[in-house]
Amino acid sequence: MKNIFKYLLEAIVMMFGLTSCNAFLEREPLDKVAPESYFNSVNDLEAYVIGQYNFPSYNGLGMGYVDDDNDTDNQIKSTPANARWVPGEKRVAEKGGGIAIGNIRNINWFFQYVLPKFEKGEIMGESKLIAHLIGEAYFLRAYNYFNKLKAYGDFPIVTKVLPDDKEVLTENAKRSPRNEVARFILEDLDKAIEMMMDETPYGKNRLSRKVALQFKSRVALYEASWLTYHKGTDRVPGGPGWPGATKDYNADFTIDIDKEIEFFLSEAMSSSKQVADAVALQPSTSVTNPENNSPYGWNPYFEMFCTLNSANIDEILMARSYNLEFKVSHSMSSWLAGQGGDISYSRNLIESFLMQNGLPIYDPASGYQGDLTIENVKKDRDLRLQLFVTAPTDIRRFASDGGNPQLYNAPNILAANQKVPSGYGCRKFMSYDLEQVGKGVGSFNTYDCILFRAVESYLNYIEACYMKNGSLDADAIKYWKTIRRRAKVSDDIDNTIAHTDLSKESDWAVCSSGKKVDKTLYNIRRERRLELMTEGFRMDDLKRWCAMDQVVGYQMEGINLWGGEMEKLYEEGAEEGDTLIPFGTEGKIANVSSKAVSGTYLRPYQITKNNNLLWDGYTWSVVNYLEPFPFMDFQLTEKENGDLNSSPLYQNPGWPVEAGASAIK
Repeated sequence: MKNIFKYLLEAIVMMFGLTSCNAFLEREPLDKVAPESYFNSVNDLEAYVIGQYNFPSYNGLGMGYVDDDNDTDNQIKSTPANARWVPGEKRVAEKGGGIAIGNIRNINWFFQYVLPKFEKGEIMGESKLIAHLIGEAYFLRAYNYFNKLKAYGDFPIVTKVLPDDKEVLTENAKRSPRNEVARFILEDLDKAIEMMMDETPYGKNRLSRKVALQFKSRVALYEASWLTYHKGTDRVPGGPGWPGATKDYNADFTIDIDKEIEFFLSEAMSSSKQVADAVALQPSTSVTNPENNSPYGWNPYFEMFCTLNSANIDEILMARSYNLEFKVSHSMSSWLAGQGGDISYSRNLIESFLMQNGLPIYDPASGYQGDLTIENVKKDRDLRLQLFVTAPTDIRRFASDGGNPQLYNAPNILAANQKVPSGYGCRKFMSYDLEQVGKGVGSFNTYDCILFRAVESYLNYIEACYMKNGSLDADAIKYWKTIRRRAKVSDDIDNTIAHTDLSKESDWAVCSSGKKVDKTLYNIRRERRLELMTEGFRMDDLKRWCAMDQVVGYQMEGINLWGGEMEKLYEEGAEEGDTLIPFGTEGKIANVSSKAVSGTYLRPYQITKNNNLLWDGYTWSVVNYLEPFPFMDFQLTEKENGDLNSSPLYQNPGWPVEAGASAIK
């Protein structure tokens, strides 16, 4: 097994010589290995395909997709993203991204040489494995195209390796309407689904048919949602002011948006149902901390996120594995169990969790205990809140302390970095195994990183079903109740909906296009938010729902710091130089917001006012729903020297064709 791994690793390194991250459209790769003589066996195909894997995951000292929910209404980090939340701060890049499609080109290059050999039966190896690897390549092209769709919307569809000829490259820079791009992605995924196996000899470290089905439902739901909630804007093909209408090649373009929406919703339902019906969710107990000082065996749901063996967990469809022997490791638990990893949850997210009786916290009959302590916040609430959000009385373990359980005590809100900025810390993805957390902060963790898990299919089906039909069918209800039962929340969905008051919900997803959605749809969105917290879905969801138009001067908040009980924790456990210094304290540098300015809740972005562009809160600009194409893309594709308008490209709505320029609306 070690020899096979080393062979593949060497092959991947060799094949990386054929790739470039800065490719303009489809320039031919520089041949370090002659493809005609290379793609002759299943091992050759496998080495190349593995080299194209680029899924967000824990990586060395990095946090992977866990960071992706930062700068949304879910998570708060120490240093905010001004470009996202301060109008005018985001600029048109000079180069990078845009129509550079190096990853897509690599797959097209693979197809150019492999597909003819496959059709002729010239590749040595088991036919099922060869077909599976080609299916993986179709998936990877779809995956990379989906990233482009999310970023830019309309995008050039290129399926061949183009010659190094500016005229040909420029002609192929024409942007296809986003719905056509989404259909193309689904076509690639259909090929992947047809060719890949459900269970492969490669295990869960590799793509499978179930992953392709789930990803298809993700893409289809994304596009259906975008067309639904952005309809009537310049961000949808054919909409008023759509910039694609300025190009002659779109003169005959027409679209029936409602039919497109129905198509994508049907595809989302069909593909997600195949996974949801085939894969059971990991069970859960009601235990919220390890018992008898044992890292395992206390709650399978919690342990799923720090498992050493994803193969034993049906819900995990794909994961990345690590091994110190091969110097492949990460530091997720080291950061989370230590200082906090600069990952923290917002008050907004915390207040979205239901009580276990299924009622929102503001309902008079809910039994909510208030937020003077984090223990009160968590009492009798959704198990996901109890499991995955740290409280002072929760347990953590370190080998340096003999493996004895420690309490978290006061949240680490005062450190210079890697702290818990809001006071609500993350325990999801944390391990209690001393082999994982015993060596201190550093890249020593080797438990798996989940890349795809089947609960997403449950959630995708529920949402697509309601969007398409305006009601929930028996399958959607079954899937939803299954998720809630695992969270130890009453499965009386109708009762929750009846007691939901949208005016009291602070979740941004209450709205689409600045208007409130109905209570059922909001609760479907709530379920998705809570189940997928810290897994990198939130900004994509907010964008496809058009859920940020109303965000103006929004203040991010954390724990109830100045209400009495939390403040005492810092007074009682404080060491010299580690005390609370509110904003405005004369002669001292503040480390927390003040009650006088910010109220009783900690506001991480109102600790200092100098050089702080977010003192007045988050304000969304609708131009940020799509990324601007870089200036150089227009220079490279202009048909007449010096005339950027001669390029077949068109800029996204609200953005100029000028490097370093802010949005024009």
